[in-house]
Amino acid sequence: MNTHDAISILADRNVDGQVCFAVKDLRTLFLEGFTDVSDSAFHDLLRRLTNKGILKRATRGVYVYSRTAPKFYLLEWVASCLRQEHLNYVSLESALSEYGVISQIPVGYVSVMTTGRSGWFNTIYGTIEFTHTARSREDILSSTMVQNYRNRPLRLAWLETALRDLRRVGRNVYMVNMEYYQEILEDHLRACIERKDELPPETIKCLRLDTRTDISITDV
Repeated sequence: MNTHDAISILADRNVDGQVCFAVKDLRTLFLEGFTDVSDSAFHDLLRRLTNKGILKRATRGVYVYSRTAPKFYLLEWVASCLRQEHLNYVSLESALSEYGVISQIPVGYVSVMTTGRSGWFNTIYGTIEFTHTARSREDILSSTMVQNYRNRPLRLAWLETALRDLRRVGRNVYMVNMEYYQEILEDHLRACIERKDELPPETIKCLRLDTRTDISITDV
């Protein structure tokens, strides 16, 4: 396979929304329909694409198609590729920082809960920290949300889920501004009630357990 054919394949995959590729995915893509791509030829092709700047090596075993790489959430794209066979979502310090209840975390860091293995990965875009969770798929889906803004690849924990995760993994909860947390939680609850949205199960648990809120479960 020549470089032009490989670029065409990558461009087609990018149209479908894929920007990150594990080495095994690239091998499958480049081998499909071609019988003349040996292992050494595959690595030579990968080297040529990297040298030309078509692919960027994000971290070991993961490459980014640089021609249309998104400006936002690149770390999350790499994270989703590293644990592509598992369920992953942004939580812990990264999620709590987004909600504004802890001080800003370092730029170029994302904390991800995963049904896969825990681990740290240094990439050209920053650091990814994976923390394993044994929660069921149903539990995870009901306590996280999809954000379509700027094509975000990972789900985001609800505020109350992120705090629960922080406690469960034994992290420092004293960094959380509980006054801000309570204000944001109550604003979220009121908005859900006004829109008559179904509340996440984790939010309902907080209503039952947190006597500081002035919203009753009967309001839902």
